[in-house]
Amino acid sequence: MSMLCGGTGGVSEATEEIQNICESVKAHAEKQAGKTYDVFTAKSYKSQVVAGTNYFIKVHVGGDDHVHLRVWKKLPCNGGELELTKMQQSKSHQDPVEYF
Repeated sequence: MSMLCGGTGGVSEATEEIQNICESVKAHAEKQAGKTYDVFTAKSYKSQVVAGTNYFIKVHVGGDDHVHLRVWKKLPCNGGELELTKMQQSKSHQDPVEYF
């Protein structure tokens, strides 16, 4: 499979690093959703290298419910912070992780 410059890579199973990213932005996701999540487990993700890295992450939030997060990790020279830039709610386990 060829890589599209600026495009996302393939879907990968979530790693400890991806779970840590999710934990770092959980409070922001809860604020945006207007609710709290007892479960917040990263399942899979795609990434895109930009001026840093965009992560598109599928997160299980309890029951059959999932959300998709778009998290931007800034370059180290720009502080390396994480920022929740977008969130999609009402997702299921079957919904693919895609660019949004």
